Amino acid sequence: MTNLLVAANPRGGAPYRFGAADASEVVAAADRLRAAQPDWAARPVAERAALLDRWCEALRRGRSDIVAALTEDTGRALLSEAELDGAMHRIDYWSRSAPSLLAERSRGVSESVPSVRFEHRRDPLGLVGVISPWNFPLLLLLIDAVPALAAGCSVLAKPSEHTPRFVEPLMEAVGAVPEIARVFDCVRGGPQTGMAVTGVTDALCFTGSVATGRTVGARAGARLVPAFLELGGKDPLVVLAHADVEVAATITLRGSVVATGQACQSIERVYVHETLYKPFVDRLVAAASAVTTNIDRVDRGHLGPFIDPSQADRVEAQMTDALARGATLHCGELIRRDGGAWCTPVVLTGVHHGMLLYRQETFGPVLPVMPFANDDEAVQLANDSEFGLSAAVLGEQSHALSVARRLRAGAVSINDAGLTAQVGDVEKESYGVSGVGRSRMGASGLLRFLRRQALLIQTAPAAPLEAFGEG
Repeated sequence: MTNLLVAANPRGGAPYRFGAADASEVVAAADRLRAAQPDWAARPVAERAALLDRWCEALRRGRSDIVAALTEDTGRALLSEAELDGAMHRIDYWSRSAPSLLAERSRGVSESVPSVRFEHRRDPLGLVGVISPWNFPLLLLLIDAVPALAAGCSVLAKPSEHTPRFVEPLMEAVGAVPEIARVFDCVRGGPQTGMAVTGVTDALCFTGSVATGRTVGARAGARLVPAFLELGGKDPLVVLAHADVEVAATITLRGSVVATGQACQSIERVYVHETLYKPFVDRLVAAASAVTTNIDRVDRGHLGPFIDPSQADRVEAQMTDALARGATLHCGELIRRDGGAWCTPVVLTGVHHGMLLYRQETFGPVLPVMPFANDDEAVQLANDSEFGLSAAVLGEQSHALSVARRLRAGAVSINDAGLTAQVGDVEKESYGVSGVGRSRMGASGLLRFLRRQALLIQTAPAAPLEAFGEG
């Protein structure tokens, strides 16, 4: 390791120093994992599933150390518990689902050449690179790594340099299952380490910003390897005329501020039918004003700190721009203390789409609220974004569905928000700059790591050259 990196403590405590893997170390790790992959793929899928279950048990035994490290990484306690639970749930899901998915066999007779029988086989892509973000560092690493392993691939992961502490207890759990340790590894480091990973793997999974996603996608394109990119969101929520105002305000607040808004599916734009606008804003402000932070104790309060300290600067810049352009601030503030930064829920009205907070991803608990007159205007406003990750519509179910079908978003929650964070078995694909590649949810989450090979069997005499001669 050629240099040391420093990860800030989001709660203002002691920073964490760790070694960054250089290009030669990334190449060595990739070579080792690629060499082990054929034997891993040759194991019966039921055996791979059983080994994943053993790994899950090891994670369970290491729970206290993993949660403690995640809490240091992210500055939040309850969500760190939930994150590990979610990761173990994903392992269990894929260990149960993989055998049936991989047991499917496709064979038949060609319609275009009836003498040709065919059958398909699935071949793992090989070594999969996973570059994961800081907002849910364990879960968003394993959400790609686990199905890749279940499919018979090996995995080289590069977690965010902002949240490196959890890697050590994670790899201790990996080491408890030597068969997994031979085909899964993590390299820590910054952008240079991540770029090295993009140069040595047979497929790439990236979760993060649009800007970095473009770089990763270009790198994959230059090498002609598959890339699955889950990028940013600017999720709209539409409150229709017959929605229950109290329920709508409750859903909107939770959908925006959970994890301090540091989630790609967070609600960042709110559109309310003009007949409900004032009572909705009043209820939302009252509820938002009661939200507390965990400044004094990590295990108290609703909202943790910004994990990446520079994120607070971006949120502040968007708020400053909005207020300078005429927005009204009803509640919420940015709080800086002892090296950490927190933000209580911000509710803004008098906003418009020319403001930065409508054009850029916020990744913070900021709720700009606009009225609309009819469904057409609501759809136009909600679709006025280059992002298209997910969305939400609240109101009478059939009416909400009719509006949802017109939205350019990969998944739309009806009478709730952020359901994609809870529902992992339903496929979805992003619109706009929010991502490319097959869904990481549902069966596609595993099948995307397999290349389909066709075996074409000629049952009639093969045609001679004369069959293709002129005249």
